[in-house]
Amino acid sequence: MPHDHHDHPHSLLPSDPALRVKALETLLTRKGLVHPEALDAIIDTYENKIGPRNGAHVVVKAWTDPEFKAALLADATAVVSELGYYGRQGEHMVAVENTDTQHNMVVCTLCSCYPWPLLGVPPAWYKSDAYRARAVREPRKVLSDFGVSLPDDVAVRVWDSTAEVRYLVIPQRPAGTEGWNEDALMALVTRNSMIGTGLALLPEQVSE
Repeated sequence: MPHDHHDHPHSLLPSDPALRVKALETLLTRKGLVHPEALDAIIDTYENKIGPRNGAHVVVKAWTDPEFKAALLADATAVVSELGYYGRQGEHMVAVENTDTQHNMVVCTLCSCYPWPLLGVPPAWYKSDAYRARAVREPRKVLSDFGVSLPDDVAVRVWDSTAEVRYLVIPQRPAGTEGWNEDALMALVTRNSMIGTGLALLPEQVSE
């Protein structure tokens, strides 16, 4: 699906948004309106805790409830909205499921469209030129950079987010987690696994 950047707010950003953000942070700090350490803590919370937990909740429900998973794959926007995960940057959602034969990975090649209500603040690497260019051109090498090695018979499909559609990857549920409760299963679901640059953690990885 093509990006429409004539009306997209990202088209109004400078060539390097990180510089603009840093300049704004410096200005607010000098005026005494924000403390750098407090800002870092807030960003970390939304990037690594609050946001990804919403997505992890959706993934675990898909793992444990076949009817929910079917509805999610059919109309993710409606399903996640019913759970309260909606708003700007999450208006039009599509869920894609990793299987034994296909691994999905998400990128936004022209800007940094990202499902904020489900995954929180996008990581810096997701917005980088290197990731946006290489994810489409050499996805297996990118996955390797993230420590993900897939069998040759597993196809890699790259989904390009746009201003109209954003994607959530449903990672495969790790073996040996039968009977686990929701909180335990959610601990296995990482932000990267929902972008497709990672896999769900194995049971031994959360018990170490």
